[in-house]
Amino acid sequence: MGLIIDTDLCTGCGACVEECPFEALELVEDHAQVNDKCTLCGACVEVCPEEAISIEEVERGEDQRTAQARGVWVFAEQRGGRMPQVVAELLGQGRRLADELGSELGAVLLGHQVEPLAAELFAWGADVVYLADDERLARFDDDIYCRVMAELIAAHVPEVLLAGATSLGRSLIPRVATAVATGLTADCTGLSIDPDNRLLLQTRPAFGGNIMATIVCPQARPQMATVRPRVMKPAPRQDGRQGRVERVSLDGGLTPGTEVLEVVEALDDRVDLVGAEVVVTGGRGLGGPEGFELVRQLAEALGGVVGATRGAVDAGWIGHAHQVGQTGRTVAPRLYVALGVSGAVQHLVGMQSSDCIVAVNTDPAAPIFRVATYGIVGDLYQVVPAMLERLAQRRG
Repeated sequence: MGLIIDTDLCTGCGACVEECPFEALELVEDHAQVNDKCTLCGACVEVCPEEAISIEEVERGEDQRTAQARGVWVFAEQRGGRMPQVVAELLGQGRRLADELGSELGAVLLGHQVEPLAAELFAWGADVVYLADDERLARFDDDIYCRVMAELIAAHVPEVLLAGATSLGRSLIPRVATAVATGLTADCTGLSIDPDNRLLLQTRPAFGGNIMATIVCPQARPQMATVRPRVMKPAPRQDGRQGRVERVSLDGGLTPGTEVLEVVEALDDRVDLVGAEVVVTGGRGLGGPEGFELVRQLAEALGGVVGATRGAVDAGWIGHAHQVGQTGRTVAPRLYVALGVSGAVQHLVGMQSSDCIVAVNTDPAAPIFRVATYGIVGDLYQVVPAMLERLAQRRG
């Protein structure tokens, strides 16, 4: 889009200059001229008495990278030589996308003394690992990691780049997208390929989770997306699977602009919602913070962890580290128990991939029952003690 001023029609009356809220117009000689502050708000178009101003579509040429781009890449995030589960999940999805596109699946591995992780990446489906192993990459640094990723992308031009929507991924990947001048869709819950034009269809919640939007990046490459952990299933692991390692040499002048003095484990890391096999979640139906004692008892009996809805967290009944949903953690345990959870869309986005969902609610029309494997309509303060009693009986 662009703002067009017809100098033959413009009389230099100044009405547009006065109306513009961004000071994006000025009078030069006898006509108006636009500068780089313009936001295309259209205020000047409406006020111009001579109809000399218009907003027109500016044709954009195709990015040359689109024609030559090939390959699906996954950013293999690691900290201290340990990769989160989301890397395996992304490789599983990446394998499916690469097969549809008829291309290789690559993994980008940055760090120090991390070469042994390449075998893990091959086992989860990677064909090639781009390995940058250097002591300057021992600790995560946005600037250095971004420069290495941007140089790799410029050299190899992948068609698709996926990364986990983790704290590290959310910090790094937007920088990379900006550095290579391409688009990025964050927090995707679904990815597929449009076979007619090789476009990556990137699905994510929009408008507060009330709708699901599918986004495409038709011009620039790579097509980039971050994906929430536990949303996608990893492909079956194939131990002993082989691939090739392409080593990346770092520029000698690559120095960090900041220094990491200490790494402190956050509370969110100690509440392992993402890795839990069983999650028992309490919602506003608990009636108060004391209800979480019952949630904890059931979670302990099942060998799981305690989750919570945003409503319960906002009410101050439990800490944010326990929150499940669009603005909390995305989980996919083997067993998910929802107690007093109505099932708002924002919450369902964060747990509907669970293998088995058990819901307890007094309202038979609660949306949570639409995704539940088993639903119990009743008072949780009667149902949960009965569950605990039965569990105790089964264990003797």
